[in-house]
Amino acid sequence: MVDRLVAIMARLRGPDGCEWDRAQDWASIAPYTIEEAYEVADAIDRGDVTDLKDELGDLLLQVVFHARIAEEAGAFALPDVVDAISDKMERRHPHIFGDAASGGHHLWEVIKAEERAAKPDASALAGVALNLPALTRAEKIQKRAARVGFDWPDVTGARAKIDEELEEIATAAPETLEEEVGDLLLAAVNFARHLKIDPEAALRTATIKFERRFRAIEALGGDGFPALDLDAKEALWQQVKREERA
Repeated sequence: MVDRLVAIMARLRGPDGCEWDRAQDWASIAPYTIEEAYEVADAIDRGDVTDLKDELGDLLLQVVFHARIAEEAGAFALPDVVDAISDKMERRHPHIFGDAASGGHHLWEVIKAEERAAKPDASALAGVALNLPALTRAEKIQKRAARVGFDWPDVTGARAKIDEELEEIATAAPETLEEEVGDLLLAAVNFARHLKIDPEAALRTATIKFERRFRAIEALGGDGFPALDLDAKEALWQQVKREERA
């Protein structure tokens, strides 16, 4: 089954293949890979199994595409990718495939830490991808720091940090305002982490709610909505909120 897809990609990248596919490299298709991963997540969120099947296929195509480029460069091929992840899964589950009697997820994290320590960058923060969504990456970085003891002992310190950052924004010079707002967002992610809330999921849900309510007030306002003043739009917003709660 996968062999058919591999053959299709080889043909597309071949001398008589598709001009667009032949012109691509790892960097040029990386944004598509990220987009396809998000579309998989979107299908899951919507509970659309048919779309999920299609989106997983699109994501698999990205893996095959990257592997084909690597094969042409003499670096590796798709079987090497499969072998590498198979080896990793067995190595990280010694309680299933090896001699360890128990351990589960905790053992997985210990093994991951050992693997990171064996690499040139032995920092506790090594290996957190730069291209992750900013909120997700911030949370991962904070979790890594927390594992080596750099963390507030409870949620109180994380909450106080938000107030501190708000005060710094209030007195920030224009050239440092972006930096201070970034610090505030980082503090908010840390606060969410201490509350055991996924900040990426929380913001996604809040944005969906905002979109739903905004579309509702647009519908209530009709064609004249853009011309309404802010007080009128706020009144419609409060109406929609009351109707949702009812």
